[in-house]
Amino acid sequence: MGDETAEDDELVRAVIALMDHADDVRRLGVRANADTPEDAARARRFGAQGIGLCRTEHMFLGDRRELVEHLILAENPDEQREALDALLPMQRDDFTGILEAMDGLPVTIRLLDPPLHEFLPDYTQLAVRLAHEEENHEDKPRTHKLLAVKRLHEENPMLGLRGVRLGIVIPGLYTMQARAILEATAARTAAGGDPQPEIMIPLVGSPQELELMKAEIIGVAAEVEKETGTKLTFKVGTMIELPRAVTLADQIAKVAEFFSFGTNDLTQMTWGFSRDDVEASFFSTYLEKGIFPVSPFESLDVEGVGLLVEHAVKAGRKARPDLHLGVCGEHGGDPDSIHFFDEIGLDYVSCSPYRVPVARLEAGRSATAGSASA
Repeated sequence: MGDETAEDDELVRAVIALMDHADDVRRLGVRANADTPEDAARARRFGAQGIGLCRTEHMFLGDRRELVEHLILAENPDEQREALDALLPMQRDDFTGILEAMDGLPVTIRLLDPPLHEFLPDYTQLAVRLAHEEENHEDKPRTHKLLAVKRLHEENPMLGLRGVRLGIVIPGLYTMQARAILEATAARTAAGGDPQPEIMIPLVGSPQELELMKAEIIGVAAEVEKETGTKLTFKVGTMIELPRAVTLADQIAKVAEFFSFGTNDLTQMTWGFSRDDVEASFFSTYLEKGIFPVSPFESLDVEGVGLLVEHAVKAGRKARPDLHLGVCGEHGGDPDSIHFFDEIGLDYVSCSPYRVPVARLEAGRSATAGSASA
């Protein structure tokens, strides 16, 4: 038993030494994708240097989903404001906990991204319930909701009303989230903390979209500073996940303080297929026939998607030399992809908390391989 314990201790020391060496030599930062204070704390224990993606849609599940439904289906500004006022303190508490867990480290928070249908009842199920209630003369009219859900129905919601389009079309949605982030930042600052929020606008395809949202966020920040008497420090950037955003990277960089590459969606948009639909239908055939050496969702398609990322890096940095660049797609935890991201000059990768140690090690290996080849 004693020999086994000694061997275990020696193995642990060797792993720690290896990770320490990787951290010493790597250039590439490693962050984590985390949506709760618990995930953030776990990521920090695994050595994450911040949060590269906090997905706020995960904060609108359960009881909160009904409030989002009220917001979407509101018939007038008063109803919208009522829903937003109810969501604000909940969001503020969410961000306060995450900023506290990551105190002193950057936290990239993506504003609401999913299509509206994810927050609305299913049209068919709602129609069946309405028919049943009418048949039984129940006093629960749902006709208004049914018509609203039908009006908002999209044939391909992943290409519809989502991302920054939500912030533009639904007044107050993104500004509510920004206020929650900035009020949480002010509270943490007043408590002696060092919050470092980075507000990320998703699915931007034109600099005008980002300009509109950034102006609103800056306006909210001025209000929060006046209300709290606290000077706020934050960044506003965007998620690069559309091919058009890549081609306009130089223009977008003049507005954005950082780019985070959403390589999951960028892969879908570039290849023209939906991950949810195609992996089970024809990926196995493509792999067998050698069209894919590996799924492009597991390891970055360097020849196609990678070329887009590299172009956006060069164009963005040319327009704004201090542009901060990261990746938050699942490729951020893939060893081969990490080496590519290091080679083209990204500042960090972000992955799930449990893949952070692997990413740290691979970033170290990439730096060592680079110096050896030089």
